[in-house]
Amino acid sequence: MGLIRGVARTAVIAGTATAVSNRVSRRQAGRWAAQEQQQYDQQGYAQQGYAEQEPPPDSTSDKLSQLRELGELKAQGVLTEAEFEQQKALILNS
Repeated sequence: MGLIRGVARTAVIAGTATAVSNRVSRRQAGRWAAQEQQQYDQQGYAQQGYAEQEPPPDSTSDKLSQLRELGELKAQGVLTEAEFEQQKALILNS
């Protein structure tokens, strides 16, 4: 009986250690994923800000093609209504 009890105790300890180790690994992976997402978001905002600073083309046909593309993006669900209106105003006011 002593041998079985010792083996069972070792199995419980090993199982507990494995569970704790897995939990720590998942928590750390979640932190890394959050950091990567934050860095990605910051880069995305930086690129978006740069795109908004570029001067838009002056010709009417260029504005019309930009508005068509904008409408297609909205129809596809890529842009929200607010984003669509903001970009449309930028095109029309340039």
